Amino acid sequence: METPAATTDQAIASKSPEEYLLELVRKARAAAGRLATLTTDVKNRALTAMADTLEARAEEILAANEKDLAAFDPAPERKAMADRLRLTPERIAEMAAGIREIVRLPDPLGEVPKMWRRPNGMQVGRVRVPIGVIGIIYEARPNVTADSAALCLKSGNVCVLRGGSEAIYSNTAIAALLAEAAEKEGVPAGAITFIDRSDREIAVALLKQDRYIDLIIPRGGESLMQTVREHSTIPVIKHDKGVCHIYVDADADPLLAERVCLNAKVQRPSTCNAMETLLVHQTIARTFLPSLIPKLLDAKVEVRGCPKTCQLVPEAIPARDDDYGKEFLDLILAVKVVKNMDEALDHIAKHGSRHTEAIITTDYSRAMRFLREVDASAVLVNASTRLNDGYQFGLGAEIGISTSRIHARGPMGLEELTCFKFIVLGSGQIRE
Repeated sequence: METPAATTDQAIASKSPEEYLLELVRKARAAAGRLATLTTDVKNRALTAMADTLEARAEEILAANEKDLAAFDPAPERKAMADRLRLTPERIAEMAAGIREIVRLPDPLGEVPKMWRRPNGMQVGRVRVPIGVIGIIYEARPNVTADSAALCLKSGNVCVLRGGSEAIYSNTAIAALLAEAAEKEGVPAGAITFIDRSDREIAVALLKQDRYIDLIIPRGGESLMQTVREHSTIPVIKHDKGVCHIYVDADADPLLAERVCLNAKVQRPSTCNAMETLLVHQTIARTFLPSLIPKLLDAKVEVRGCPKTCQLVPEAIPARDDDYGKEFLDLILAVKVVKNMDEALDHIAKHGSRHTEAIITTDYSRAMRFLREVDASAVLVNASTRLNDGYQFGLGAEIGISTSRIHARGPMGLEELTCFKFIVLGSGQIRE
């Protein structure tokens, strides 16, 4: 498979790391102005071609993925990363479907949400525009390559993608195919830029390119976040770990609670929005936990419980203090019986990561209190934490779930990848 001009060519790849990176980011910046002015029709045709190409050339992507899997360290503690790394025909089809969903979404660019007239007669408003060039650094998630490229393209942003070494073959193949398809439909070369060198120095150097890159979005573990915090001279929107809780209230519907809790833990435990800690009101715990935990054990979940949990269900393993607040990304669940809702809220405030939190209750006032008081990017009532997702929220594919408070929070879709500029319509007004 030939690598298109929009990613890297042999001439660029043969340069020193500094020259190599500078060549890429300059090309990306040069593409930004033209990409920002493409019509919606051109962008949608490019996105459709990108989705079609993923499916038509799935075998090439799977072959590249097999190379990554063959080189991957299969240590037990890396099981979650292995799951995120592995591609299947179904996952490639999901990637293509996510891109087609973005095609169906309205183009956010050019929207003017409000205009107002000043006493001197001039009109002032704000119009939605692209951020510009977005650098995305991520680990072991080949689907991020497709999601990020598609969302950035539709929102008029150039993307500079730097995936982890674990998925270097998969990401290179996906990025090359996407760029090739997009360029054939009129997208400028450089709009989808992929860094196919996995050296750590390249990632650190990327974080210093504030002359060419407007925003950094990191997606990965604590070590990646620390590197970004220490080295970036570019504004950062974090996509941090997910220590997600479900609190089962005294008045919860037991069958609904079981269904939601099983889904939140078992459906795909390696994701950042999977439940990691279950909090249960002591009033309902006596009947709820002896019913739920055997079902979790049947699903191969290792249950680590507080003393009350272990007393109610002896099959549970005694939890350590550091199990609360831990992101397992695996079939492991910490369980704690709490005296009341106040204790549950205190526990979430102390151990949560402000990612996703949920309550199961039939009491309206307590549901509203939970929504009001819990500090997280998404707070749910009677629903699985797994639903905190751009596609599930109707945003199309997401570029990640922001745990930052500035500019964007929660799933980042098209609107979250834009900013505003002021526009003024005058008739000769001057400042007196």
